[in-house]
Amino acid sequence: MSAGRDGAIEPTDTRPPGRVQVHERVIGKIVTQASAHAIGVARGDVHAEVAEWGGGIAVRLSTRLPIPDLADTEAIRAHTPVFERMRALQTTLAHDLERMTGREIRRISVTVNGAVTTERKRVR
Repeated sequence: MSAGRDGAIEPTDTRPPGRVQVHERVIGKIVTQASAHAIGVARGDVHAEVAEWGGGIAVRLSTRLPIPDLADTEAIRAHTPVFERMRALQTTLAHDLERMTGREIRRISVTVNGAVTTERKRVR
């Protein structure tokens, strides 16, 4: 930025010298938090591994998956099957993570290692 004749600051097209480095563990924390939010579970229910891969980032997730109460047959019928949910999640996460990290997401592998039943909301 530079000051113009009237003292207003004008943007310049040049960048200052230096570099920006973001450690993998920071990107891993971003991936963990964003994944937990997208899946709908607590951050502690998601384990994420991030690695450089093919000029971008590869993400490996291990997570519990929220499912409806098994006694609620209507909710089960209305629920999207697990494989469809995970495929949609991969697409959504890849797009969101690329936007958040500024890095290309080359691969997302998801392992579902458990289930969490959502609590039924009681009507008073």
